[in-house]
Amino acid sequence: MSDTKSGDDKTLSVTPKKTLTLKRPGLEQGTVRQNFSHGRTKSVVVETKKRKFSLPGDKPEPVAASVFTPKPAAAPVAAAPVVQEAPKAPPPPPERSGMVLNELSRGEMEARRKALEGSKAREAEDRQRAQEDAKRRAEEEERRKRERDESARRQAEEEARLQTEAEARRRAEEEARRRAPLAAEVATADDEEEAKPRRTGAGAASAPPRRLATPEVARPAKPTKGEEDRRRGKLTLNSALSDDDARARSLSSMRRRQEKFKRALHNEPREKVMREVILPETITIQELAQRMSERAVDVVKFFMKQGQILKPGDVIDADTAELVASEFGHTVRRVAESDIEEGLFNIADRPEDLVSRPPVVTIMGHVDHGKTSLLDAIRNANVVSGEAGGITQHIGAYQIEKNGQKITFIDTPGHAAFTAMRARGAQVTDIAVLVVAADDSVMPQTIESINHAKAAGVPIIVAINKIDKRDADPQKVRTELLRHEVFVESMGGEVLDVEVSATKGINLDKLLEAILLQSEVLDLKANPDRTAEGAVIEAQLDKGRGPVATVLVQTGTLMPGDIIVAGNEWGRVRALVNDRGEHVPEAPPAMPVEVLGLQGTPQAGDRFAVVNNEARAREITEYRQRLARDKAVAKHAGQRGSLEQMMSQLQTSGLKEFPLVIKGDVQGSIEAINAALEKLGNDEVRARIVHAGAGGITESDVSLAETSGAAIIGFNVRANAQARAAAAAAGIEIRYYSIIYNLVDDVKAALSGMLSPERRETFIGNAEILEIFDISKVGKIAGCRVTEGKVERGAGVRLIRDNVVIHEGTLKTLKRFKDEVAEVPGGQECGMAFQNYEDMRVGDVIECFRVEMVTRTL
Repeated sequence: MSDTKSGDDKTLSVTPKKTLTLKRPGLEQGTVRQNFSHGRTKSVVVETKKRKFSLPGDKPEPVAASVFTPKPAAAPVAAAPVVQEAPKAPPPPPERSGMVLNELSRGEMEARRKALEGSKAREAEDRQRAQEDAKRRAEEEERRKRERDESARRQAEEEARLQTEAEARRRAEEEARRRAPLAAEVATADDEEEAKPRRTGAGAASAPPRRLATPEVARPAKPTKGEEDRRRGKLTLNSALSDDDARARSLSSMRRRQEKFKRALHNEPREKVMREVILPETITIQELAQRMSERAVDVVKFFMKQGQILKPGDVIDADTAELVASEFGHTVRRVAESDIEEGLFNIADRPEDLVSRPPVVTIMGHVDHGKTSLLDAIRNANVVSGEAGGITQHIGAYQIEKNGQKITFIDTPGHAAFTAMRARGAQVTDIAVLVVAADDSVMPQTIESINHAKAAGVPIIVAINKIDKRDADPQKVRTELLRHEVFVESMGGEVLDVEVSATKGINLDKLLEAILLQSEVLDLKANPDRTAEGAVIEAQLDKGRGPVATVLVQTGTLMPGDIIVAGNEWGRVRALVNDRGEHVPEAPPAMPVEVLGLQGTPQAGDRFAVVNNEARAREITEYRQRLARDKAVAKHAGQRGSLEQMMSQLQTSGLKEFPLVIKGDVQGSIEAINAALEKLGNDEVRARIVHAGAGGITESDVSLAETSGAAIIGFNVRANAQARAAAAAAGIEIRYYSIIYNLVDDVKAALSGMLSPERRETFIGNAEILEIFDISKVGKIAGCRVTEGKVERGAGVRLIRDNVVIHEGTLKTLKRFKDEVAEVPGGQECGMAFQNYEDMRVGDVIECFRVEMVTRTL
């Protein structure tokens, strides 16, 4: 209840309990969604203003409509809260309150009665309307069913008629073909001319069914339908809200079905489109099917016929993909990722563009035979003093001038550990100068140098050095060179030989003249007006200048600002520095220079070339770096496989062998590696060379390694793509080396790992048993005196009786008086007890010792 004041009078009105709201009093808001064409909708806000009522004797005031027009469902329930809430309001005067309450009760009851009667009438109308709707839907469903049955019957009749007509046409054509030869034999030429219209007429007789059948198939005869029937299969708002879930086929579905039936009737196969399929090195079956415009399931079926169960996402190689594409009738064009390097090297030059260039000479020979000293004398510079211990550690490139002609020299290390550097020096050279000391004659590394020069296909000039020494014998050198197929001119051969002395400067001019003479015979030419190509002689990371690469330009002209790609690195040339430390504006062919500006340090022996832009340089280097990463992953996997193989071999007793397949760049390198590995090993382990040969690593080498369980070592060679794939599949380890010392060290470490560890025992002390104590709940305790060394609790112990070892084990307790101690020094007494052993006697000796497992090395 609530009080409503009107002047001095108080009127009691009954209102339902309201919640706090910000809406204006007397207004109700709601939204109505309007529907427009093409599926557009719009929400509109609608306000409903409430009616105002006034009680008799009071001024008109707004009263909630719910008081006078309650909802039918809430009418019986709303009476109870009114009585319960009455005490909450302040009590009005008794005489006025009773009169108003009676009037309100009569009015309210009358309103509720009218509302109840209206509600019952509406419910009756709703029930009648629902029955009519259900009857109408049943009639509609029955009508649709009859139409569907009629349509199916007509379609079956149409199909039967078309089939009959097709059979009649086929019989007519067969009859015409049967009669044609007979008519050709009897009729003359004129009769044939007259027979043509007859045959045409016969064909025309069968033509009308064909002309009538074609539109009939494309557009079957159906009764005319209205707009409602045409759109019956489409989803509309009315159909979605209705209970009728039956939906007919759409117009597009019916059209596709008719076209399919037409193709099947006339046996019209789809025209096969032959395509040119571009195949990379690897491709998925799904991608291959898309490039062939075939279904992936058809390609999978083809593999199933071949006995392979594959999925569309599986990756196949280019050879398999080419076979599949050929079977499906397509042409194939193979491409590889390495195609990005096409046109980078070995660009053909026109003969008229070639001009003479200086020769590139490599100084080769045995260690300490005076190679660098000879080059030092030629350059009039002190190079040897800059090398550690007087031994050349890196390849140095220098250029001198003689009689107006330039000569480029490359100094290679002569020590056995630098065989790879010497091999790279022979690959970029034009002439090899073999330095042989007259007192030492031919040495092992001299033979290797000869093999390198022969493998590179370069002519040799023999420089017999140290002829100023008393025990020099140049003739002995010439004689020993004959055994290695080096025939000098004085012995009837074609190889030039010069007797020189680097320290005295004897006959250096003759050596240079011999080099120039040999270069004239070779007729060395290059094109300086093209992009530069060459080889990286040496590369290092300088703290102040960054990556610095010493390169030898073999063709073209290298200038600052050029973008070069060297191995896995690229960069823009910032500066060119010659062998004297001077900046030069350009580097013509056969000139060695230091290049500054690379992004990283390339490998010695990498080839470099100038490219047009940075984009291509990045693309090439990213491809090469990706190959290097894949190679490292394959090497990791191969290493794991080889270790497993070695562990299985460790189970066998006797001599353990480490099988190896060695491939090198030249035969001299193979011989040096074999000699170094034969020196490794002992009676327990050794390296066994299954196969050694010159050349790259091939798939046959991988098969041999898989059969013999060997690891593959590549010295200055690499495996081709097929060999890498086979090695990754078989888990074979492939290791690449360019320094012989690193190769020997790794093999030595692997052999050392195969050695079983050595058990080394260290004596600690002795103790003599003086008394045996039998203690309950503890057992026997030996009272001892340490006679030698000391006794430790964690060490191993032996019980010795009459110089015979009775028991070996560990101590359970070591006590000094009543305290547990870690050790007892010599001369003191203690109590000791063995672990799980109690057969001790007075006079026995307890020996204490420590055991260590020492790793063995070769």
